[in-house]
Amino acid sequence: MPGGGQMMLFQIGSGQVKLQYTAAAGEYKTGAVREVTGLRVFTFFYPDEAAVTARFVQHGYPAPMFGPARGGKRAAMVVDPANQWVELVVAPGAPQELYDSIDLGLTVSDLEKSRAFYRGFVGLDELPPVDDPVLGATRYPFRHGTTTVSVFSFGKGLPANTRSAGIQYVVSDVEAVDAKAKAQDVKIDTPLGNFSAGLRTIWLSDPDGITNYFAQILRRAPSTASR
Repeated sequence: MPGGGQMMLFQIGSGQVKLQYTAAAGEYKTGAVREVTGLRVFTFFYPDEAAVTARFVQHGYPAPMFGPARGGKRAAMVVDPANQWVELVVAPGAPQELYDSIDLGLTVSDLEKSRAFYRGFVGLDELPPVDDPVLGATRYPFRHGTTTVSVFSFGKGLPANTRSAGIQYVVSDVEAVDAKAKAQDVKIDTPLGNFSAGLRTIWLSDPDGITNYFAQILRRAPSTASR
């Protein structure tokens, strides 16, 4: 990473999960999904419940407790070593594209503001809402390739965790994102600039302060060999 540090990348379909050590992580707000706003849940999909359970036990973690979930599936909620909630959804016999996808679950304070942001500003495709018995709430999903961003709410006035997780998009024109953010008064956390020699970025906040990070990969001009 520029300036030191390391990042670990895990491929999920056409997307990635990125993990990075942060010394201040212990100070971030934690609690049940319904108690804190922010990017609260990473959802992964599997074909075999017994295999997932065995993998957890093999690595020294408690066996996940599965129960009924949305769409007739089964799911378990667990926390990772950094207190990040992870949902394990089992769907036997589903198309491979489901197992190659990820759902990012956002607890928000105002559904209409958040839906307008991810639909209107980010430009994700809004899908029909889904009742989620695990969360006890209605999910409003937005699709981009193999990644879904789902927003749900448990009311206003909750403490916020805006630092432990965010969303990154790879775009072709980050200058246009900058101009759109300024035109629509979207909060800019880190102004447009070069993150590294090959990456130009802008960091924005959604209505709850959740990081939305837009990155453009800069193409290097081909070198011309001298004769």
